[in-house]
Order: sequence, then structure tokens, then C-alpha cells
Amino acid sequence: MILLGVDVGSSSVKASVVEAESGKCLGTSFYPKSEAPIMAKKPGWAEQDPEMWWENLRLAVGEALAAAEGVSGEDVKAIGISYQMHGLVCVDREQRVLRPSIIWCDSRAVGIGAEAFEAIGAEYCLGHYLNSPGNFTASKLKWVKDNEPETFRKIDKIMLPGDYIAMKMTGEARTTVSGLSEGVLWDFEANSVASKLLEHYGISADVLPEIVDTFGEQGLLGEKAAKELGLKAGTPVTYRAGDQPNNALSLGVVNPGEIASTAGTSGVVYGVSGRVDYDPQSRVNSFAHVNHRAGAPRIGILLCVNGTGILNSWVKRNVMPSDMTYAAMNELAAEAPIGAEGLTIHPFGNGAERMLGNRETGCSITGLNFNTHGRAHLARAAQEGIVFSFRYGIEIMEKMGMKASTIRAGKANMFLSPIFRQTLASVTGAQIELIDTDGSVGAARGAGIGAGIYKSMKEAFSTLKRVGIVTPDEQHRSEYETAYLLWAERLGRL
Repeated sequence: MILLGVDVGSSSVKASVVEAESGKCLGTSFYPKSEAPIMAKKPGWAEQDPEMWWENLRLAVGEALAAAEGVSGEDVKAIGISYQMHGLVCVDREQRVLRPSIIWCDSRAVGIGAEAFEAIGAEYCLGHYLNSPGNFTASKLKWVKDNEPETFRKIDKIMLPGDYIAMKMTGEARTTVSGLSEGVLWDFEANSVASKLLEHYGISADVLPEIVDTFGEQGLLGEKAAKELGLKAGTPVTYRAGDQPNNALSLGVVNPGEIASTAGTSGVVYGVSGRVDYDPQSRVNSFAHVNHRAGAPRIGILLCVNGTGILNSWVKRNVMPSDMTYAAMNELAAEAPIGAEGLTIHPFGNGAERMLGNRETGCSITGLNFNTHGRAHLARAAQEGIVFSFRYGIEIMEKMGMKASTIRAGKANMFLSPIFRQTLASVTGAQIELIDTDGSVGAARGAGIGAGIYKSMKEAFSTLKRVGIVTPDEQHRSEYETAYLLWAERLGRL
């Protein structure tokens, strides 16, 4: 049995062809080969063209199929979709995109969400939505209503990025409870759409797509889409989820107490809780996990740091020699001692940070000494600053009862760096388990679950391979702790 998983990110779109029985990835590809552009017409804005996602998807699927020896598009039995969370896509009755998508790191709607949080009440919002309306999809839609009324009047349906890709595949505008919850469009108390928030924003619930299960047949691949993707018409789409719930699923993180992490453009620590819970200050987010049910809650507690890999790539582009690779930069960073001799970097230069109360502090480099510090110190301080921001957020999660004793992650992005991995283990005290998987492979496994090819989640992830374990460096724990406390003290000044 052959499964296809796609992961629609803000940097690229990745596709993987997976053999269900062995879990082996037979072919994979991503487009574009350099980072996809993000449009920022004003400070704090971030937009992408949804048609760009589709074109990159088409190229990635074609190349992944070509790389899968002996496999054709006719062999694919089910499709799974992972996607960048919190984005807003608006389409008219002909399913034409009305404006560029306002994506996850756009911060223009922060004030709108803050006003709604105050007007509706913190107790109600947290009790019913588990989050402040903040800068999420519902608030982004209200921004369109207030600032682009002509566009708003043409809207037939609003979707998340993955909903849009599924619509392009099947012709059906649909979404999931997990998806609605990530847009703060789901009321956990009422087990229905967030009607009070929509009423406050003056938005009809009619703009929301039909709700389908995260796992199960969500539509069939249409003739036009099948031709463009090189697949068989009628192939079912059987799974969709936001990238962070999907990443957790990819790592087999589905039960209460289990924790996953990623560190791409943004960084995430994602833990599963067995109770409907929230942070009273709404600094971390609570969403419906992929296996959430009203009678058996599975809530994903999500810490997101917008400025993660994007800081590392900024340092590479702007500070390092033009021919330096990330691997070489990791080796350079290792030349500097733990704590980078007092140089600290706060990686908050990619929009408003939720864990900082939606403040947009910008990235800060502190303690720079012209006689002491060089490129190695900057490289190390950048990676340590990202890890320290994780620790800062994990402390919030621990107050919610989420203890980080083991963290599972794919060996990708920042987790390819030995310094990043060791610093994270040592500063949190957690064991890091590195798993050979990624979001597109996880989406393929999700498709297998939704299509009934796997009898259970346990069976679906029985072939996961652990490729490494990183334990805390007890010999140097005090040095890591001292470096973190200095970083946190300087953050306090910001």
C-alpha cells in the first residue's frame, strides 16, 4: 500500500511517498529549493499567495513520485495533508482566492484580539476557547472585515492553508475541529463553533466550511487536480492537521504527558494533555489535538517561538562567509564556550511573541564586547538564545502540569546541530529522543490511519526508528544554568 503525505510550510512544500507496511519513505522532495518568499508590505505583516503553495505542491509531488522507484501515481491509496497553522485564506463562491493569505507570523490583528479578549472577558474566552482570540485566524478575518470591506463582502468561505490545499484537490471546502480550534473558532464548552466571538466580530458562521473528522474520507481527488499532480482521480484525502499537531503525531505523541518539539523557521514545544486546560495568562496555547474527542479530550499545549531557525539563517546570511554551510557554522559555534562569554541573543525578531504577552520586542544582542567576541560567539549565542527561549516557555508549561522529562523530535532543522541538542537537554534536564521522520511522512501515516489501512495508531507508528538520544550534560549543568539565568535577567529588562 502506498501513501502520500504533503506538508505545506511557509518556507517550502514537502511531499513524501511512503510504503504503509514498512513505514519506509520511498521518495521525497520539496519546493522551492530556496526559501519561499513572504510578502511584508508593512512592518509586522506576513502574506503568501496560496497559488504558490499549490504550484510548489505540484512540483514536489511530481519529483517525489519520480524518486519512488517502481511507484506511479496510480498506486497511491490515500493522501494526508499537514499545513502551516493559523493562516487565513478567503475564497469566493467560485473558490477563487480573494487576497493573499495572512499567515501565522503576521501580527496585524494583535490589537483586535486583545480588544475582544477584554470585551468578552478573560474568564469566558479561556474557559470556552482555551486561548485569547489574540492574533489567530478569527482576528485576522476581523481585520479584513474592518480594512478591506469590499473583499470581505465577496467571501464565501474562509479556510486554513491545509483546508485550501484539500479544496484544490477535492473541490470541497471543509475543515476540522482541530483546525477551527487553532483559529480560536471552536468553543470547547459548547462543543460547537465559537458563536459568541463571531457575533462580537460581526461575522456570520456561514463563512466557515463544513466540519469533517481529522481522520477519515474528507473528499476525493478531482480530475483536474489528479492530472496536475500525476495521481489517480478518486484517490481519497483521509487526513489533515496543522503542522504542530501533525508533527506530534509523526513522532507518535498522542497520549497525555508526551512531548514533541520542532525547530524550523519557528520553534515549538508541544505536549498532550488529557484534560481541557489553559494558561491563565494565555502565553502558551491550547488546541484540540488530532485525536481529540468531546468525551475523551486530547489537548495540545503549544509553546511557539516565532524567532527560531529564522535567527540562525539570518546569522548565516548576514554574518558568516557566503560559502559557509550550516554544518560548518555549527562547528564554528562549538569553538565558543558555553554561555558565549556573556554574549546573549534574544531571538524575538519575527513578529509578536505569544509567550511575551504578544509583545514585539525585536531581536536583541546584548553584552557584545568588541575585544572578546567574534563570529563563533555570535553563532553559539544565537543557538543558545533559541534554546533559552524554549526553556522560558517550558517553565510556563510546567506550571500547567506538563513536565518535560522526555522530548521527541525529528532529526532536522535546528535539531541537526549538536550544540542545539545538547544545550536543550542540559538546560531543561530532559532526555531528547531523535526520531527518523518528518511532517510529510507523518501526514502519510495519518492518511493510512484515516483510510483504515492501519488498524490503530499503535500499528501506524510501530515502524518509527529512533536514531539518537541526547542526555543532559551533568558535568556542565551549572554553566548552562548560569548562561540561562543571565539571558532571562536581560530579557526581563526588555
